[in-house]
Amino acid sequence: MKRLLVSCFALILVSITSLSADEKMGVVLMHGKSGTSDSGTPVGVLAEHLEENGLLVIAPDMPWSESRVLDKSFEGSMNEIDTHVQALRDRGATKIIVGGHSMGANAALGYGARREGLAGILAIAPGHVPELPGYQAKLDDDWQRAKDMVDTGQGDVVSAFKDKNQGQQTEKDVKAHIYLSWFDPTGPAVMPKNTSRLKPATPLLWIIGQRDRMYDRGEEYAFDSAPSHPANAYVVIKGGHRVTPKKGKDEILEWVKGL
Repeated sequence: MKRLLVSCFALILVSITSLSADEKMGVVLMHGKSGTSDSGTPVGVLAEHLEENGLLVIAPDMPWSESRVLDKSFEGSMNEIDTHVQALRDRGATKIIVGGHSMGANAALGYGARREGLAGILAIAPGHVPELPGYQAKLDDDWQRAKDMVDTGQGDVVSAFKDKNQGQQTEKDVKAHIYLSWFDPTGPAVMPKNTSRLKPATPLLWIIGQRDRMYDRGEEYAFDSAPSHPANAYVVIKGGHRVTPKKGKDEILEWVKGL
């Protein structure tokens, strides 16, 4: 069952303590696959909205950006997120949320499964589903070719591997071991697995548009497997995949400020 929580969103925040005067919330906000967080993009608009409302925000260029094209493995990306978390702490953040859009949400879930002490995980229109056979079939199971290369000592060899982003098929020149880390159907980028392994003290906001490809999978796809927490929220808004950070900015802000 899907819940449409917009005008009554504050109801889910009853009994949740707000930030005290001596606390400062920091947010690592990550773009989607082949995207950016530049001003004017949906993630850029959300970052600006959060900053205007008193939050410390870092919206970095991540390894899956348009310019970097998967230049780090999944685990290498987790280590990179560590540097952004520390940068927020250096700026005075006392609470840290790690969030992202699409593939950035995938990475945020992975980070929350691996790191303690986070104030929350923000999954905005989550994407990248390597565990689904239909998804892999559309990529001609290129993950298997990458695995064969890794198994024969060619993990650092760059090859052209297939990818798919919101229905658009592409090829990316990537090292085999990096591609495998993101596309292995039993690997570290599987969202249901990571969601189930979130730390029990870490709340999750999963926000999705009604016209998103992921919408029909519902809460049972991954959200329901998250450890129970009073601040967990599954929020449905109008619109499609790309615009969710922008159209859901008020719901996101309200959830964040309630932590």
